[in-house]
Amino acid sequence: MASLALASCGNGGNPLIEGWDTPYSIPPFDQIRAEHFVPAFKAGIEQQKAEIAAIVANPDAPTFENTIVPFDLSGEILSRAAGVLFNLENADGTDEIIAAVEEITPMLSDFSSDIYMDSALYARVAAVYEQRESLEREQQMLVKKIYDSFAANGISLDDEGKARMKELNSEISVLGNKFGTNLLAENNAFAERFGIGVSEYEETMAATEDRAKREEMFMAYSSRGNNGNEYDNKELCVKLLRLRNEKAKLLGYDCAASYILSNRMAQEPAAVDTFLEGIMSHSLKKAREEVEAMQEFMDADIAAGLLPDGSVIQPWDWAYYAEKVRQARYALDENQTKPYFQMEKVRQGVFDNASRMYGLNFSKIEGTSLYHPEAEAFEVKDSDGSYIGVIITDYFPRSTKRGGAWMENVVDQFVDADGSEQRPVIVNVGNFAKPVDGKPSLLTIDQVGTLFHEFGHALHGLLSRCHYKGISGTNVARDFVELPSQFNENWAFCKEILGGYALHYETGEVIPDSLITKINNAGTFNQGFLTTELAAASVLDMKLHELKDIPEDFDILAFENRACAEMGLINEIIPRYRTTYFNHIFNSGYHAGYYSYLWAEVLDKDAFEFFRQKGILDGETAMSFRRNILERGGSEEPMTLYRNFRGQDPDPEALLKARGLK
Repeated sequence: MASLALASCGNGGNPLIEGWDTPYSIPPFDQIRAEHFVPAFKAGIEQQKAEIAAIVANPDAPTFENTIVPFDLSGEILSRAAGVLFNLENADGTDEIIAAVEEITPMLSDFSSDIYMDSALYARVAAVYEQRESLEREQQMLVKKIYDSFAANGISLDDEGKARMKELNSEISVLGNKFGTNLLAENNAFAERFGIGVSEYEETMAATEDRAKREEMFMAYSSRGNNGNEYDNKELCVKLLRLRNEKAKLLGYDCAASYILSNRMAQEPAAVDTFLEGIMSHSLKKAREEVEAMQEFMDADIAAGLLPDGSVIQPWDWAYYAEKVRQARYALDENQTKPYFQMEKVRQGVFDNASRMYGLNFSKIEGTSLYHPEAEAFEVKDSDGSYIGVIITDYFPRSTKRGGAWMENVVDQFVDADGSEQRPVIVNVGNFAKPVDGKPSLLTIDQVGTLFHEFGHALHGLLSRCHYKGISGTNVARDFVELPSQFNENWAFCKEILGGYALHYETGEVIPDSLITKINNAGTFNQGFLTTELAAASVLDMKLHELKDIPEDFDILAFENRACAEMGLINEIIPRYRTTYFNHIFNSGYHAGYYSYLWAEVLDKDAFEFFRQKGILDGETAMSFRRNILERGGSEEPMTLYRNFRGQDPDPEALLKARGLK
């Protein structure tokens, strides 16, 4: 953002309002300043208000073409500004950007509420919805999504109810944004204290011999947002839960989870609860076996005088002793594998795999201004040379970037009213180790999987071939959106793929077969822990949002402890995210939806098994996945899309089998 803060527009205007005619539709980041955002959002709101007024004023009977299409295309300035701002908020959230977001968030929430509480607009949408059977399937899905959005935002409420709903939406959006800002500050405090980013926590814990140091890091990591300071999230979380609960009840639901799941694949909380219980029963059994194996190594350290008598595995010991078990069982040491996983070569590996499977070609774009010097852009073309879109990669941590990894759309794919197609601009963001001491960025095995994962999301956005913005790309049900990303992970460590990208950064040597065998043999190692912590976070999320009443004296940490006890969580494991730093459910739209990763994994493992049967590099099967899943966005019901690809329903035990839990 340094370039954004210092640069000036050549014509003195606001490119977010005026638009841009740039190569590949990449925003002119060198002309965009932080102070452009608030005026752009205000102008965008006025533009879309006028567009909606024109739809309502149309004297002709409502049709798909005169009501739904212009509504889907409305808000061009807002779409443009939001695509830039919310990418920057997460990837390069300077003080100026955060201030802009804080001012814009309630403004945007209020305007969204106004749209979906507009009775005249709703009447036209409802009229088209009643005649939807005459429409093409993609049009039906768009109409249904828009119609359902009116219902979900309180169109049927009386004036008093609508006013309260608008207040709730605004408060929820502001508090969610505050949660994220607090967590970024807590993450930065952790990094300053220990000299590592939160993204390096697991790797560091596995390599730290000093048990007291491990405990200190664990306590700090697991207490983020729970330090009684200005960034404490406990009260904020309770407020968010109350507001979401009130919103659900205002709409006639008994709790927030019932409301949220009403338009997901799972449909209702009971289905998710049963699904998670089945996973937990298997993963906990495996986790207890893993504790026993690690305790043997701890006992050896006790016998050697390294630890006092009676020492037992604690949460801060897991990564360290799990690594000892892995090295003993599989002779797999990340110090052996990391030299073969140079970031740039792994990225080229995902590009090459997409070329092999889907016919795509990637070429670096030079001389284009991006939002940060560490970001790089690549043009994507199809096998026939036709233009697909742009992917921007940004993989190194910084104090202005939130933790984790993600994909975002800067520009969506859709077909304009004149029939011209807008192709997408996609961003993949990560927090991998920076080059240091003359060494390039070298990735752990988990980070390689993460890079493949986020690129799967990118493919979902890049390959979209939908007509309408509202259902293009990743605009799908939350418990379906993780299918393309998790599916893409399956290729990361296939021998046929590794040979092309896993090259030693110094010698250029291809990763030896012996290491490939070790990586794949260890593929199900520690899955008791990994599955349990993921399932535990999913259960915690559901229990928080299944609350029907939240008393004034509600102690959210006490509730979390009870929830962990009720799910049978063993003392050696905590949920992957504790409440006060559970960004997915308090600031990223995954509330009552974190289970989606496991839900979608059933589909992804079943799909990969299909590839095993056909051949993992089978071109016909890969193109079927592209046509039936990656290109279709939300243009059909998720399970219909999956059946169209697979030819049958997924095996419900595919996840357990793939993780070695059954």
